[in-house]
Amino acid sequence: MRPNLPLIIGDLAERADDYLAGAADRKQGRAGIEEALTIDYPGLAAADRAAVVQAVMAILEEEDFFGTEYVGDAFAEEPEPEE
Repeated sequence: MRPNLPLIIGDLAERADDYLAGAADRKQGRAGIEEALTIDYPGLAAADRAAVVQAVMAILEEEDFFGTEYVGDAFAEEPEPEE
C-alpha cells in the first residue's frame, strides 16, 4: 500500500515549529525534517522521503520560515572592512 504523501507532508509542515526549534538555516531545517521523517515514518521509501523533504521545505520557504532572521538581510549594505 502506497503511503499518503500529502498527509505526511502536511503533518510535518504543521509541526515544523516544534521539531525545527533552533534551526539556524535551511541546511539545519532540511536535516531536522529528515530526522523527523525517520522517527515518525521509518518505513518510507527513499524516493518518497526525498519528495516529502522537498515538499515540506517548499512549504516552509513559502511561509518564510527561514526568513531574514535566519539568513540575513539581502538588502543590507556590506560593512566596510576594518583596516
